[in-house]
Amino acid sequence: MTDTAAVSAARTTLARPDLAALALEGRVRADAYRATEAMRCSASVADIHAEADTTSERINQLLHGEIFDVLDRRGGRVWGQARRDGTVGWADALALVPHIGLPTRRVASTEAALPLNALTDDADAVPIGQFAVDPVAVAETLLGVPHSLGARSSRSTDCSGLVQQALFACGLAGPRHSDEQAELGVAVSRDQARRGDIVVWLNVSSDHSWTGHSAFMLDETRVIHATGFHGAVVSEAFAEADARYLSGGFEPAVFRRL
Repeated sequence: MTDTAAVSAARTTLARPDLAALALEGRVRADAYRATEAMRCSASVADIHAEADTTSERINQLLHGEIFDVLDRRGGRVWGQARRDGTVGWADALALVPHIGLPTRRVASTEAALPLNALTDDADAVPIGQFAVDPVAVAETLLGVPHSLGARSSRSTDCSGLVQQALFACGLAGPRHSDEQAELGVAVSRDQARRGDIVVWLNVSSDHSWTGHSAFMLDETRVIHATGFHGAVVSEAFAEADARYLSGGFEPAVFRRL
């Protein structure tokens, strides 16, 4: 297994040296194994942190209605795995309720009380299974949304969170991290790149949890992305973004067509 693959596996494997999910018995080594408890996010958005301490790095978020499989509890914090994208981390127990039944609808509007792609039974949401058709059109509805590392909603988002949520809105696989998004679809060259292609500048390092920068091609010359440089979801000339990430030590952009 490559270093990158090992990192990817670690962040989506519900296991520690002392405890692992019962489903992993015989596959990973741990002192004890336990069944998970399915909980559902009852807040609009709830943060997932790398450690039980709420001051630790935010690595992801849960949207309303998403399931969090809880394996351990520590005070008011729970350790488990986000079922929708596999992220393992710590969440606030008060943001979760026992999971009973399945939501029947998905929020499809950025103007709703709940964030885009939240799961609900509200009548004003669309039935689950009814999707948008153009991820870039979805991303365009998020122009101006603030950039924030570890966020993945229509209220604030990081780069890979924007790509993930646009894909989810279209019923497509939406991995959480840039290195995973760089494996989606098929590779195309820069001169073939067009609207809807995913662009990723990889930057996989052990000193940070993020793995690169993700964007969509808005057309042949522009990208749409959530960027800390601009502080929001913006459209920008590809050439300008490319020069900035290359000068920042990122790898040359890869282009993936779904």
